[in-house]
Amino acid sequence: MNEHGSAASTPRSTTRTRAEAKVTVENSNAEHYDPTPAPALLEIHIREKFTGDLDGESTVRALQVQHADQSAQLVSMQRFEGTLHGRRGTFVLQGSERIERGQIKATWFVVPGSGTGDLAGLRGEGGFAGAFGKGSDATLEYWFE
Repeated sequence: MNEHGSAASTPRSTTRTRAEAKVTVENSNAEHYDPTPAPALLEIHIREKFTGDLDGESTVRALQVQHADQSAQLVSMQRFEGTLHGRRGTFVLQGSERIERGQIKATWFVVPGSGTGDLAGLRGEGGFAGAFGKGSDATLEYWFE
């Protein structure tokens, strides 16, 4: 019991581990969802393959604002299914992406409470960068609660 009369909880480790992966877009489809011509608003459906410390697949839904110069900003949600350093399960990543001159750079974080299986309690943040639609190098700094 602690000083407040409740059972003491065992602290969970927040030691961070770094995971790296190559991300390849297997397929994607973009559709306009607003008739206003500029800037264009699109919904994008993407299927990705991860290889490396993250090994599996993800399904992505993104909303994109595309400008006349082809630069864009996106927000995304994706469910990863596979292994993270050998631990099997699923989790959801929420992302923010920017595209400029054919390059994409993104940040993402693990949605709290979204981990399943061996990945229950997963938290983390990271991102990816690469040639838009061609594949990216991804990182995830993660820990478990």
